[in-house]
Amino acid sequence: MKFYSWLSLQICDQSPWRIALGCVQLIYAKYESGLLDTHAHDRGTMRMGQTRCAGLCCEQSVIVNRNDLCIVSADMNDTITPAATGFRKDLAVLTKVRLNSFVLVTAFFGYFLGSRSFGWDGMILVHTLLGTAAAAFGSAAFNQLMEIDLDARMARTADRPLPSKRMDVLVAFVIGISLSVFGLAHLSVKVNHLAAVLTLVTLVTYVFVYTPMKRKHSVNTLIGAVPGAIPPMIGWAAAGGGLDEHAWFLFAFMFLWQLPHFVAINWICREEYESAGYQMWSNGDVSGQKSARLCVIFSVCLMLLPVWPFVTGMASWWWLVAALFLGARMVMLARRFGQEGERGSARRLFLYTLLYLPLALTVLALSWKA
Repeated sequence: MKFYSWLSLQICDQSPWRIALGCVQLIYAKYESGLLDTHAHDRGTMRMGQTRCAGLCCEQSVIVNRNDLCIVSADMNDTITPAATGFRKDLAVLTKVRLNSFVLVTAFFGYFLGSRSFGWDGMILVHTLLGTAAAAFGSAAFNQLMEIDLDARMARTADRPLPSKRMDVLVAFVIGISLSVFGLAHLSVKVNHLAAVLTLVTLVTYVFVYTPMKRKHSVNTLIGAVPGAIPPMIGWAAAGGGLDEHAWFLFAFMFLWQLPHFVAINWICREEYESAGYQMWSNGDVSGQKSARLCVIFSVCLMLLPVWPFVTGMASWWWLVAALFLGARMVMLARRFGQEGERGSARRLFLYTLLYLPLALTVLALSWKA
């Protein structure tokens, strides 16, 4: 507990933060002593033949095509083995630590670009990442609280701490509210109000709009791309920028990138989404034609978007050339998916989206004009 004491003295000098940290310390102590682990039970062993699929919000990393089944690595979706019952591991799963590292990377990228115009402040960056991470962790906890029944139906999520009943819902709620309040208050006090407001919009959209919409309408994919596109705007605002064309370009770029990425993985894992009760564009799309058309449309939009920063002087000409080339490759893979209608072609498109993002961000960072 020495670390928590140091953190409360160095960073959390406001009473709300001390209360939040006190709640976490109390929960940790009780959980380790076994007082809160009253619902542990023998969950049995999962059959090796079960299919595991990646969910929304980038909860996937590597796809393996074997006997037309969707098998996704648990490295990014934070699933754990039945034997891993420790509080720390359950906390990492509840807050989706690995998944939310993506949020921090894009927030850092927005700050990096903003610092080219407004100056670099290392402490502001640290406070930005700390507050953003806390809010993201809190929203992940609320997301799982609202989807306990759906998680219990899917093999890859059934062993999460809430559906497996290793963690009490009250504990998860206290963790979620403490992290969310801490993150928002920290950004407001240590960074600026705009960064805090953007983070609040992200949290509200993800928890109260996107999460319940997954049960009702396939438009949830568009809504879910909104909170995934705001983190670079948070970084830009933290550096000193406003809601200008630079911030909206970063939003549009991340928004459009997510759509072919999500549609491809949704179609690959459509059977499990349907059986769990999710309303996705891929539901009933056995041939893949509907999903492929959407991928082509979104990929074309993403390919043409780089014209914007070039015309307005945000980035140099070689950003335009490189981004058009990368985008054209995605369009080609999306068209091939439509022609073949097979998991293999959808898998290649999905994997390319994972390659596209770091390449495009690197070129953008190098060609960005302060």
